[in-house]
Amino acid sequence: MSERDYMSEALALARRGTALTSPNPMVGAVIVRDSDVVGRGFHTWEGVKHAEIAALEEAGESARGATIYVTLEPCSHTGRTAPCADALIAAGIRKVVVASEDPNPLVAGEGLRRLRASGLEVEISEAHRAAAEKLNEAFLHYMRTGRPLVTLKSALTLDGKIAAPVDNSGWITSEHARSHVQVLRHASDSIITGIGTVLSDNPLLNDRSELPRARPLLRVVLDSTLRISTHSKMVESAKDDLLVATTSAASPDRVRALEAKGVEVRSFDGPHGRVDIRDVISLLGKRRCLSVMLEAGSKVNWAALESGAVDKVFLYYAPKILGGTESLPMAGGAGRMSRIDAIQLERTTLHPIPPDEFAVEAFIRKPV
Repeated sequence: MSERDYMSEALALARRGTALTSPNPMVGAVIVRDSDVVGRGFHTWEGVKHAEIAALEEAGESARGATIYVTLEPCSHTGRTAPCADALIAAGIRKVVVASEDPNPLVAGEGLRRLRASGLEVEISEAHRAAAEKLNEAFLHYMRTGRPLVTLKSALTLDGKIAAPVDNSGWITSEHARSHVQVLRHASDSIITGIGTVLSDNPLLNDRSELPRARPLLRVVLDSTLRISTHSKMVESAKDDLLVATTSAASPDRVRALEAKGVEVRSFDGPHGRVDIRDVISLLGKRRCLSVMLEAGSKVNWAALESGAVDKVFLYYAPKILGGTESLPMAGGAGRMSRIDAIQLERTTLHPIPPDEFAVEAFIRKPV
């Protein structure tokens, strides 16, 4: 195996932590001595131990004089565990190859400085940096901004419609595309929708991947006047995983009825008597939600985009055309009045979904 192979294996190990590490990052580690892999490890929140520690324990004395390939800079602070940088030094590791630095203010290069100061050789694997940063894009965004990474997801016809004016039975996209959505949900800490979607579709809006999670997917409903039914699927299935965001205009009796069902109700008074999604995102950030999916209707989508709350989009396109002026677009509302003022996207990636569908992943270009 080559050095590229060792780091690729570390990245594969890190991915095994999907939905199991938040609010920590996904990290994988591989220890190599004399071209043989002697230790492997990856982090999960429940397992507590960081990837480097798990790999060191497997390697034992073979770690002395070895090289460790780790997907993220080893930590240099004491949290739930002692610093990994110190453990690597004590184990006699000779060389540390990392794929990306950790922007956590408690680390932020200090782990690498500590390793170098103790005489260890440190190398950044530029060939794997992009893959490592993509793996932890939500964690990195949270550490740099203090806010969750918010992804707007929608299923559209080729002409950009999400709903017909009369009959919306059936699905826009295929089962294959919908299965991919569950992959995104599973990797998210929270999912937000609007009351319009709840009233029209009565969704569960849960993680149907059947894969393990470190914490429940927190479902959030934006409901300014508290119209959600206590008999809706979301309320009936609530198990400390449903938050309804409303305003002070909500009926106290309705609040009590929902709370009796195990629903958390919070008031967010925004402009024009509506919930301000930015305040909701701020609350989720305080609760250390790293990643948030927005799966809502036309009006909420536009309100979120216009407010600047959205960081990226994941749009699934089906080979269909609805046409007409009454079919709902992905983002309704007032919109922008001139093409020059259009919301700009960047870092666009196309994801083919055979045989005839595709998804567009792109980041919102934020003002500097």
